[in-house]
Amino acid sequence: MKQPDVQPLGGAKFKLYCKLQQKKHRDGEGLFLAEGLRTVRELCGSVPEGDMLQALLFREGEPEAAAFGRSFPGKVFTLTRKECARLSGTATPSGIIGVFRQQPAAGFDSFGAEGNSFLVALDDVQDPGNVGTILRTAAWFGAHALICSTGTADRYNPKAVRSSAGSIFALSHYGVASLETELRRLADEGFSIVASSLDGRDFREFTSWPEKQVLVIGNEANGVSPAVQALSHRLVKIPHAGETPRVESLNASVSAAILMERLVLL
Repeated sequence: MKQPDVQPLGGAKFKLYCKLQQKKHRDGEGLFLAEGLRTVRELCGSVPEGDMLQALLFREGEPEAAAFGRSFPGKVFTLTRKECARLSGTATPSGIIGVFRQQPAAGFDSFGAEGNSFLVALDDVQDPGNVGTILRTAAWFGAHALICSTGTADRYNPKAVRSSAGSIFALSHYGVASLETELRRLADEGFSIVASSLDGRDFREFTSWPEKQVLVIGNEANGVSPAVQALSHRLVKIPHAGETPRVESLNASVSAAILMERLVLL
């Protein structure tokens, strides 16, 4: 069997890929890094177009390099241990890093869509781990898109990519300059805005949900902003056990998962 063509990564490419650890360079180049075998493998299996996979980088001696080299000829390169450590976003590098092109920036167009439409909006969710987890959960529950405010953590942040476990391409996601403006646009198109709020009604009190809806998850410390709450059609909260809660609140990604299950599967 012919051995795959796996070459050392050139210095110019290495310098470029190192810059992708910063958001301004990720946005400028339209690229992002993904680390770890599971994440890279899932991304490789779900890229919408072949050229969205730019390069696969393996630490010297990694046994998976040959198999990936046969599947993606011309796109697999090796790194020295020192280079791998510099490029990795973790304290213990996995030895496998993918370079992918970002999704084209595009909003959600509901016209022509038939049946139920479910969107998730993030209102200044600041932890990239929460953003990645919510993205993957939204994909699991069949969301059509994820909308991110300007104050929401970059969904191409390495931590967000790791938390999404390779589901970046599983659904459409985009950022907006004004979440309020985008939600008003969607409301004009017939969407009901459902916001998570400790001041809302127990979600169990609702026996049905609209066909077209946007679930808004708020900032970890402050929740959904007052302006977004004001334009929401429903404010909902997750009930706690007992007369008083033992903790102040739920993690944002946990709250999102619980509400998604209710809004989609009820």
